[in-house]
Amino acid sequence: MCLGWLLFYLASFGSASAAGNCSYKALIEHLGLGSDDIQMTSIRPVLNWKIPTLVYTDLYVTSITEVNEKAQSLSTQVTIAHGWFSEFTNWNPVDFCGIKICPVKKEMVWSPDIIITESIKTEFATKENPYVQLMCEGIIVASNTFAVTTACKMNLHRFPFDIQICTFTLQSPIHSNEELIIRPFSGASFLTLSSKQAFQTQGEWEFLSINMSNANVSSLGEQKDQLIYTITMKRRPLLYVINFLMPVFYFLILDLASFFIDSSGGEKLGFKVTLLLAISVLLLLLQDMLPSTASDIPLIGVYCVVIFTLIGISVLETILMNFLMAKANQTDAERPTQSSSALSDAVKDTKGPADSVTDRHEEQLYALDVLKQILMEFQASATHQNQLKKKSLSWTRVVSIINLIFFFLYVTTVIVFLITLSEAWFM
Repeated sequence: MCLGWLLFYLASFGSASAAGNCSYKALIEHLGLGSDDIQMTSIRPVLNWKIPTLVYTDLYVTSITEVNEKAQSLSTQVTIAHGWFSEFTNWNPVDFCGIKICPVKKEMVWSPDIIITESIKTEFATKENPYVQLMCEGIIVASNTFAVTTACKMNLHRFPFDIQICTFTLQSPIHSNEELIIRPFSGASFLTLSSKQAFQTQGEWEFLSINMSNANVSSLGEQKDQLIYTITMKRRPLLYVINFLMPVFYFLILDLASFFIDSSGGEKLGFKVTLLLAISVLLLLLQDMLPSTASDIPLIGVYCVVIFTLIGISVLETILMNFLMAKANQTDAERPTQSSSALSDAVKDTKGPADSVTDRHEEQLYALDVLKQILMEFQASATHQNQLKKKSLSWTRVVSIINLIFFFLYVTTVIVFLITLSEAWFM
């Protein structure tokens, strides 16, 4: 009887103990995480300090919120996951009813101090995850989502058909590579695919790929390990093509069409000057769009400046043509008046009374001389007018030849320039 009670007591005690080990509280007490142990919270979780802590990291880009070309900065939302091994937090799941994963507060365990060195400004897009996950093998996993603004050196030479490459360098500011090593956990293809699936924005930029590489950097006499993530993204240029490139191209086509406007009036010159002013307004918009710190001139700037110069040269050619046409239209409007006055005097003299036959004869001779003089003046005037007509025709011919040659050179220059620029932009 007593033996039976003893067996019942032992069975009851064992059941109570097993039930007690089925809680997270018992597991945390077993790992010693409930107390403020500096070895658990502040010291690297290794028994031998010569063994470096290996931290595996994954970085996912979930959105590209802003790309500031003038400030040379990139604003993104990224998710960074870390995993490392702790020699103090492993347990046997059999002893705790099969518990393999246990979430605990981040302050209860040591976590690596890994930062993004290019970061200009960092904010938490959501509330910071206050927990980490403990695994029975001694692995600790932490994951956080950040809205981070990083410095990025952008090459705007092919704007707006540019592809930008920005880097996220993960590094510990305190631990050297003898204490902490950072390695990627997933491959580049997996991170790229996962980021595209989790991408939340469809704005100006298209996410292309993520690549990673390791490097060492010397800081304060120590070698520190780095994990560099390279983000490749492509601009969607449709908005700039419609709002900027096409209007400038249309202005160039209109300038080519203006060669068929009659040069006799002032409409052609006024039309070309209007085109020149329109290009000037678009150049002001381009100045606000592109950074002043660019190392080389963007092709879009070359595009606008060359077209502005071509239209300016076309305006100068129109001014020259108008000047030559004015020279061609000049005629001698003055008429000879001496013959008319002599004729009138002769008529007056012939109307007077004739005193004698001799006087009449002298008057007739005088009238003949006056008529000869008038005839010579008319001949000289006709010859002068013929010379002016020939001169006008020669000026008109010169204007037509110059205009035709300039139009041919202008069209050839435009075609060569557009082909060369397209090769530099898209090849």
